[in-house]
Amino acid sequence: MADFAANQDRVSRRTLLAGATGLALAGLGASLSGCGRGEEKTAAPPAGPQGPPEGSLEWAVAGAWRTPQDKARDAFRHPMETLRFFGLQPRMTVIEFWPGSGWYTEILAPYLNKGAGAYVAALFPEGPTADPAQAALNAAFRARFSSDRRLYGEPRFSTFGAASGPAADPGTADMALFMRTLHGWMAAGIAEKAFADAYAALKPGGVLGVEQHRLGPEEDQDPVAANGYVQEAFVRQLAAEAGFVFVAASEINANDKDTKDHPFGVDTLPPMRLTAPRGEPADPAFDRAPYEEIGESDRMTLKFRKPV
Repeated sequence: MADFAANQDRVSRRTLLAGATGLALAGLGASLSGCGRGEEKTAAPPAGPQGPPEGSLEWAVAGAWRTPQDKARDAFRHPMETLRFFGLQPRMTVIEFWPGSGWYTEILAPYLNKGAGAYVAALFPEGPTADPAQAALNAAFRARFSSDRRLYGEPRFSTFGAASGPAADPGTADMALFMRTLHGWMAAGIAEKAFADAYAALKPGGVLGVEQHRLGPEEDQDPVAANGYVQEAFVRQLAAEAGFVFVAASEINANDKDTKDHPFGVDTLPPMRLTAPRGEPADPAFDRAPYEEIGESDRMTLKFRKPV
């Protein structure tokens, strides 16, 4: 791992962290539409004869509380197939690291609430030195998912960052999820800590599920993943060094159209849709058509287990 650490670029780190926050903020407006609604408006309606059984994963994915913008991304993110591949069960305690604005939370929290499980969100770092955008996102996330106990239950909140403590009580989680977040942690130099913290939080036999933008095996791995793409072999290496055992890989979230050579990295693609370098004004002359045709990124979907 020393070979990777030696070349880390702090400017690239800041850029990638901004990207991770920007992606979450992009969905914040739509997500916040649920924050001010009372229980009578946001609670799931009883399943009709044609609908999926209340409390099932199908019910959670089809939930009326999910925004149209979020549901539109199911075609690329395949939430039901992904969570089934990881082995999600209704009575599990699940910890999601950096859930952003809550794309997966709005599926996981209602499902686990109905099944007597528990959802834990390890949010962005907090405190006096916290990034203001990340702090705002944390506050919005807490407000949204604490607003309707009938639907979301009582999610637990912790934080994850360079100086954070345990993400959850040791040995209490059945599943930990890293959903398109690893490149941001590589940029910040905390990827190894993420795997170690997840390992500590999981029970023996617990599952780590990873979804991540995938770099081709013939490409050289940038230590800070400035373009957002990560080699699958590198993810497996990080997991093994933390003590995890590889279980299986799935092509559920693969996209053969993704050439991975975009001018602004993975954020050129939907849902970010950058048309200029981050921090610069959008370029109205930029031709987005080829990137809309690609859709969202090619992603690995990996399952690991903490040994018994």
